[in-house]
Amino acid sequence: MLKRRRFKQVISLQDRLALFAENAREKAFSLPPGNERNDLLRKARQADTASHLDNWIDPPGLQPPK
Repeated sequence: MLKRRRFKQVISLQDRLALFAENAREKAFSLPPGNERNDLLRKARQADTASHLDNWIDPPGLQPPK
């Protein structure tokens, strides 16, 4: 049976999504208009949306019910 490789993430999910979106936008703006540029911009928007959804699902400071 194969063992799963497990490792702890050093950077939070929101930080990783923000970094990915920033890098994708930088790369997209360095490309000429076309499909590859549009795909990178779409992925950056999806990463931003995922970050907002993650924040909405698990808002900071919210206490679990007792």
